[in-house]
Amino acid sequence: MTFKQILQARAKKNVTAKVISKVSPYGVILWPIVTEKTHKLQEASNKYSFKIHMDANKNDVKQAIEFLYKVQPEGVNIVNVVYKGRNQRKLVRKAYKKAIVTLGKKDKIELGS
Repeated sequence: MTFKQILQARAKKNVTAKVISKVSPYGVILWPIVTEKTHKLQEASNKYSFKIHMDANKNDVKQAIEFLYKVQPEGVNIVNVVYKGRNQRKLVRKAYKKAIVTLGKKDKIELGS
């Protein structure tokens, strides 16, 4: 059963079950978004950005962050980044979902280097 099928079954039953116990957290958080803008957010206000699965919600992201990085998020905001259309032949940008995770002052995530 795929992640999407599990979420659809949960929506049909109208039950808020824990999806992380059935699906790997690696399926919820796809990869971190590392740009100059997100780096400034990390330094200034301890906020980290991640590209997430299109059907994931705030609770799924929070549980996945706790499991993967062993930190306690204070808040999770989710943004749907819209499709930007085509420029003649090439695709400009696909739609995706982004999570902005706020951590406490003492917590930190190492995103590799």
